[in-house]
Amino acid sequence: MDLITLVLFIIGFVLLILGANLLVQGASNLAESLGISRLVVGLTVVAFGTSAPELAVNLQSTFMEQPSLAVGNVVGSNILNILLVLGVGAIIVPLGVHKRLIKLEIPIMIGVSFLLFLLSLDGTLNHWDGLLLFSGIVFYSIFSIKTCRQPSVDAQEVCSLPEWKEDKNPKALYNIIKNIFFIIVGLGLLVLGSQWLVNGAIALAQLFGISELIIGLTIVSIGTSLPELATVVVASLRGEQDLVVGNVIGSNLFNILLVLGFTSLIAPAGIEVPHAAIVFDMPIMIAVAIACFPIFFTGYTITRWEGGVFLAFYVAYALYLFLNATQHTLLPAFSAVMLWFVIPLTVITFIVLVLRDKQTSSKNG
Repeated sequence: MDLITLVLFIIGFVLLILGANLLVQGASNLAESLGISRLVVGLTVVAFGTSAPELAVNLQSTFMEQPSLAVGNVVGSNILNILLVLGVGAIIVPLGVHKRLIKLEIPIMIGVSFLLFLLSLDGTLNHWDGLLLFSGIVFYSIFSIKTCRQPSVDAQEVCSLPEWKEDKNPKALYNIIKNIFFIIVGLGLLVLGSQWLVNGAIALAQLFGISELIIGLTIVSIGTSLPELATVVVASLRGEQDLVVGNVIGSNLFNILLVLGFTSLIAPAGIEVPHAAIVFDMPIMIAVAIACFPIFFTGYTITRWEGGVFLAFYVAYALYLFLNATQHTLLPAFSAVMLWFVIPLTVITFIVLVLRDKQTSSKNG
């Protein structure tokens, strides 16, 4: 790996972050001027913006015939979004979870994760699979915005829509043009940054003898999830909790339905899914999605210690990937401890917490 490739790899990360920030800022401001709530903005507009790096990387890696990188990027990003991004956000400040997410978006996220697993069992995401996934994000986006514009009490409670008033003021027109400019520039930086990032990631894989799937699950997924992490940190500090959790859950939906759906739809021969992703990484992604239920359900809050658990499990997951890739002698002992002690203890703890929360709710009710 030459010095120029390494420099471009690092610059690629920077361009991804800068481009995503410009895209999110422009798209979010433009959407809010149309009267869309913070929760729906987080679930749709901001989620799309922060998933744009994954889309750009996947398009680049697909046309460079690096399918393992494309699949690993999405699966790794979805695992990272919940364990690392929400973990860090909850450690900064406990995160409130809207009831709509429990009733609608999280079940959809779990269902979509299962759907991806089932579609991947034959080892390929073909054009029909891509069309099915991509259609899902179109219908979901329309449904989210449409339900928030229904004049019902529930819609008002969930969406809290501001009044949109047409303003022909030149300053308002300037702001619209400025936000559109941010979106265009942001997309351009994402495409350029993704190209340099993929080239550098492939060079790293060849240099260290690590598979492209592992690189996609770790380095690239972390790089493309940095916009989510930055958004969550800033929003947590500002107390915009609907935007925080909505962004993460929405981003996971967009990653599967839009990113993998669109790339497998336009890829000449679809996307080949590595066997390792099917038997290990996708089940982990599903398990992490299901784990959101008990954690989010207990008081509709992600506490600091729950965020710490999320973060600890991501560190354990990344460590396992490293030990497995290098076939380290500690791998069997590490796997045994995680499988027979850490995971069962965590599951039991959360079951107890859910039961205790139900008892408390029944007494108060």
